[in-house]
Amino acid sequence: MMEPGAPVCNTCGEAVGLKPNGELFVACHDCNFPMCRSCVEYEAKEGRKVCLRCSSPYDEHLLDDDADQKPPGSSQPTMAAHLSDPQPKDVGIHARHVSTVSTIDSEMNDESGNPIWKNRVESWKDKKNNKKKKVAKNNKTEQAPAEIPHEQQMEDKQPGDALMQQPLSEIVPMSRNKLTPYRAVIIMRLVILGLFFHYRIMNPVDSAFGLWLTSVICEIWFAFSWVLDQFPKWSPINRVTYLDTLSARFERPGEPCELAPVDFFVSTVDPLKEPPLITANTVLSILALDYPVEKVSCYVSDDGAAMLSFESLAETSEFARKWVPFCKKYAIEPRAPEFYFSQKIDYLKDKVQPSFVKERRAMKRDYEEYKIRVNAMVARAQKTPEEGWTMQDGTPWPGNNTRDHPGMVQVFLGNTGARDMDGNELPRLIYVSREKRPGYQHHKKAGAENALVSIK
Repeated sequence: MMEPGAPVCNTCGEAVGLKPNGELFVACHDCNFPMCRSCVEYEAKEGRKVCLRCSSPYDEHLLDDDADQKPPGSSQPTMAAHLSDPQPKDVGIHARHVSTVSTIDSEMNDESGNPIWKNRVESWKDKKNNKKKKVAKNNKTEQAPAEIPHEQQMEDKQPGDALMQQPLSEIVPMSRNKLTPYRAVIIMRLVILGLFFHYRIMNPVDSAFGLWLTSVICEIWFAFSWVLDQFPKWSPINRVTYLDTLSARFERPGEPCELAPVDFFVSTVDPLKEPPLITANTVLSILALDYPVEKVSCYVSDDGAAMLSFESLAETSEFARKWVPFCKKYAIEPRAPEFYFSQKIDYLKDKVQPSFVKERRAMKRDYEEYKIRVNAMVARAQKTPEEGWTMQDGTPWPGNNTRDHPGMVQVFLGNTGARDMDGNELPRLIYVSREKRPGYQHHKKAGAENALVSIK
């Protein structure tokens, strides 16, 4: 029960209470609007430091003085006590005030002439305006070319950016246990070489001075060449490449591939001295590269204009339709079939697909049949007919005269629309035999390479 005649707080309905010195607690000395100390604390905490009735500012030292003069153990309730006390008798009215003031209470206060609702609305508007000003200030700061902290830059980066900044290769230092013995051998040979030249120069051959001088000059030249050859071997460099980084940098999903196109030049002259199977294995290993097929082109230069080279390359292009998808499907290394099938290693290592053994056996059988066909061509080419070679349509082979023939270019794979057994596109394979005319200098292999560059 409240004491008769005790002022009641206009906000929570409880007694206003007394100060520690026994005087009545007065929040506003201008209009004497009745408010208890707990409600004034709450208003001050929320930033509303004006009277709800007359809008006069509260005394700045009102709460500080009361807190200093409040004796320990005083029973005067505070707002914290109202909020934390679990007893229903102390929570009812203050709980409603803390959460929100209902519309009925606001209307009653407004009808009674108290400017409670007006002050709260003005306070709400002030907060809203301050928030808008803060947002506008932040937007202006973002538009300004201010320097972004390094930590924020690292957070804003996408996950792929870290991979983009990694190097494509790194130098792997060699172990000193391997370098030291080799360097010791080089130093020992240099010492022996110095002693040898000291003996040769200090003991000339007077009876054959010219021959002696010529031999000494040649020996010095060979020794100098050997010394130059030892410089890169003194500090050899091994590199490890990161293909995943290369792919992530230039092969982004949904974007065109930015890898550089690569052209391979394979030169041959006489198929009887350079076996067609060796050339074919080189071509097959190029076509099976782990590289975008639209970026790979293989040019075979036949500077001897031999029909055997042309026919063997035609057979190679047919076998490539089986070999290339097999290599890419199972990551075959080495990619030359002759070396792959002849190596004495565990071919099942790192091959977990159960169909690999079956497909490998079938591929080996196809390669043996391909070798038989190519070797049969080589056997037929051992003896050239008197009238020269004839193509399947009955026309004579243009390269029967190796010193006088027109240029020949044949696209076997690529632009012809030929695809592998799985329906995928294959790299370009082009046969080239440059034009030759009597009386002109053709510069042998260098001229053939220049012809490939001009055709490409």
